[in-house]
Amino acid sequence: MPYDPGLAERLVELMPEHPGREETRMFGGFGYLLNGNMCVGIHKSELIVRVGLEASEALIREPNVRPMDLTGKVMKGWATIEPGGLDDDDDFRRYCRLAVDFVETLPPK
Repeated sequence: MPYDPGLAERLVELMPEHPGREETRMFGGFGYLLNGNMCVGIHKSELIVRVGLEASEALIREPNVRPMDLTGKVMKGWATIEPGGLDDDDDFRRYCRLAVDFVETLPPK
């Protein structure tokens, strides 16, 4: 399974509106760019979020969150939220908001 379509539907519903938001396919999954920068996505049945180094280090201490590692090498500044951490829409929305807030600080591509 490339990515969970039900989880992708939830991402579409919960991802905040943003003028620079663009849907994309990434990491064999589905996600969003903001102003050309990768922001958030679905990989298999997990949510991946780009939140920056400090926030990712804090997030990975939470239950159901781990460093993002799709190739055997951890991607710094990213976190993976496992399915158990995505049951609550408020948590899901918080992860997306953290990603948007960080990516808005990056220069547009």
